[in-house]
Amino acid sequence: MGCAHGLVDHETMFSMDASAITFGRGALGELGARLLELGARRVGVFTDPRVARLPPLEAARASLSSAGIDFAIYDACHVEPKDRYLPDAISFAREGAFDAYLSVGGGSSIDTCKLASLHATYPADLLAYVNAPLGEGRPVPGPLPPHVACPTTSGTGSECTGIAVFDLASRRVKTAVASRRLRPSLALVDPGFTRTLPSEVVAASGFDVLCHALESFTARSFLRRPRPGSPERRPMSQGKNPWSDMGSLEALRLAGRYLERAVRDEGDDEAREGLSWAATLAGIAFGNAGVHLPHAMSYSVAGLVRDYRSSGYPGEEPLVPHGVSVVVSAPSVFRRTALEAPGLHLQAAVALGADVRGASPGDAGPVLGERLVALMRACRVPLGLSALGYGEADLAPLARGAIVQKRLVDNAPFAVDEEAMRALFAGALDYEVTP
Repeated sequence: MGCAHGLVDHETMFSMDASAITFGRGALGELGARLLELGARRVGVFTDPRVARLPPLEAARASLSSAGIDFAIYDACHVEPKDRYLPDAISFAREGAFDAYLSVGGGSSIDTCKLASLHATYPADLLAYVNAPLGEGRPVPGPLPPHVACPTTSGTGSECTGIAVFDLASRRVKTAVASRRLRPSLALVDPGFTRTLPSEVVAASGFDVLCHALESFTARSFLRRPRPGSPERRPMSQGKNPWSDMGSLEALRLAGRYLERAVRDEGDDEAREGLSWAATLAGIAFGNAGVHLPHAMSYSVAGLVRDYRSSGYPGEEPLVPHGVSVVVSAPSVFRRTALEAPGLHLQAAVALGADVRGASPGDAGPVLGERLVALMRACRVPLGLSALGYGEADLAPLARGAIVQKRLVDNAPFAVDEEAMRALFAGALDYEVTP
């Protein structure tokens, strides 16, 4: 009897990838020794102007010096980096003759380091490696130098992923490069450093954690993805799978338990450490499953901003913090995705602390949506797009900017066209009045 494997046209396998991770207070003290293990002798350090003056960078410098490692520091990383800032960072990496990289800061510094290392190693136009249709979608040609990522916020998970996001200002939208080769070699996560974060930053980054976990948990199953022609063509964002589910669900439980506490009390070390662990778990989860519509929508929410500024962040130019740009559409999205898998959505609502006693499958969307809005209100983040300065006239351009995020849109649990995307944005205008 002949083998029937060739008749299968959908995926039957999933991959499990993650950076090496050391988690806990004092982790940065091991930095020098770990870089020596990776063969580093000259290291390019990426950080931002604020972190450059804070204890995390001081600890990194001390550990590098103690290990006898030569290093140079680039301290001009921008929060929510724009394309016009990246050539400077790439030039620093290209001219520095580095054999390894270190990023110390939030996701913006980590992502800037990823992109600088990529373009210094394999020079190309800035959009060459960006996902289609915004970029050429070229694969990363080969391995990159070792990169140790040391996050100072509890949210982005960038220390665990092969994704680097930046703002494509010419198109007024965010975009990304995604490749397993961008994933840092090692993440050193010291939750003690989050104690200095302003509450607004904890809230924004914490909602990024929550949405990473919730989107991964509700994404299109890997079983529904076409089987790739070869193993290396299996996408990093492969869809919901048993490995990602474990990290996603625990990250949701931790976020439900600790997010509000971490925002309200900078001295609540248990809460801030718990949120850091949630960020790590969610980073591993979405680094393998991928996220979907709230993140796709966030790219145009952030890219089309006019006048909005957030306290706790640099105020030189308009800015919607990434976690805010994601969560502001999440209640609208999950009210709709609950129609596809109500049981999963009720399970997620329970993990976040919702009372679902007596709830039927038809209640899944409203229950989860209401729990998200309650957390947003408690953490004092904008309750809808209107609070960011958007209105009915903005729905069409917002939808156009989001629908081109093919990697994310295709990972949603149902098919989405531009009209459906516009309806999701309409549902996110104002949660004070939206049912």
